[in-house]
Amino acid sequence: MIVVAGEALIDLVPQDTGSPSGGAASPSGGASQSGSLPALAPRLGGGPYNTAVALGRLGSPTAFCSRVSLDAFGEALLAGLRAADVDVSYVQRGAEPTTLAVASIGADGSAGYSFYVDGTADRLFAVPRRIPDSVRALSFGTCSLVLEPGASAYEELLRREAARGVFTALDPNIRSVLIPDADAYRARFKNWLPSVALLKVSEEDARWLGGTPEEWLASGPVAVVVTRGGDGLSVFTRDGGEVCVPGVPVDVVDTIGAGDTVNAALLHGLAARGALSAHAVAGLGVDAWAEVLRFAARAAAITCSRAGAEPPYARELGEDGGFAA
Repeated sequence: MIVVAGEALIDLVPQDTGSPSGGAASPSGGASQSGSLPALAPRLGGGPYNTAVALGRLGSPTAFCSRVSLDAFGEALLAGLRAADVDVSYVQRGAEPTTLAVASIGADGSAGYSFYVDGTADRLFAVPRRIPDSVRALSFGTCSLVLEPGASAYEELLRREAARGVFTALDPNIRSVLIPDADAYRARFKNWLPSVALLKVSEEDARWLGGTPEEWLASGPVAVVVTRGGDGLSVFTRDGGEVCVPGVPVDVVDTIGAGDTVNAALLHGLAARGALSAHAVAGLGVDAWAEVLRFAARAAAITCSRAGAEPPYARELGEDGGFAA
């Protein structure tokens, strides 16, 4: 089983609907020329949540580890996990409201966010006493590693499970509007790396963090995957290897959840090869990495082709889960 730890929230996504006076919402999610505000539709989301749903849809045995509100949004989030066959027995519940993220969509489909996080349920996550020995990998990332006191609890879980040999994956998925002290976060990120086996960052994340794959590899991870949007993705390995694959052309609706789908596809692909360990990942060759990366690119392209974080099912990538010869 793969456990994904982190926040579940509601994305409020602008809809391209006409206003009463006939104006349409702008592609960027701003007010239309008539001055009306865009309609906002609630979508289930959060980087770790999307990753868990994507893993479930791909067919990987998956559990979600978080703290979710008892409100209607929280119930909908749990229903979405169950619909994807994700185990929710590690989910804590709280009376506090669900975190909200208001998305704005650029002309190229890229998404920006503003967040409503004060006093929300996921910030009060507590470290679980035990993760079963059957868990093969733990995935972390996004807001859950920023917002205290939950961030320290997730960090403790990361360090504890890595120390006992669980394969760990990290996608920092930087949301700079939530980070009051950039230098402090960058220092904290570097301190996580000795406990991380697989690091995935976007080009934008890498520029903001101010490091290089080679520097990060020297600190702990056995592989670093860098995504470049429509230009594809690359993996860098400790032996100095680099494998790159192009993006898959697609008509982009928006990019919400694309990086989370990559996270899931990487873990699913490694699991399919029996490579959810640092030793096994270090032994993957160029052809194996290229196949896993191409699979991730295909999965992300499908997510980008539809509104909101809607990752693909295994059947959409081929009956074999996308690993056709």
